[in-house]
Amino acid sequence: MSAPEADRPLYPPLRPQISVEELLAAKGTQPILSIDDLVADTFDSVEELDEFLAFTYAERRRDVA
Repeated sequence: MSAPEADRPLYPPLRPQISVEELLAAKGTQPILSIDDLVADTFDSVEELDEFLAFTYAERRRDVA
């Protein structure tokens, strides 16, 4: 026996429909105005970056062979 459609909960639950602009405003985001806005100091040195890139490239090639 099944319940009428109105009695069953929706999955996934419906979310209120808001615009992209409203969502961005709620999160307090700002537009990217320059490539400098994306700069991050992830690696402490050029050598550390080089090691990471070498590892990444080696891992990608490992699964190809």
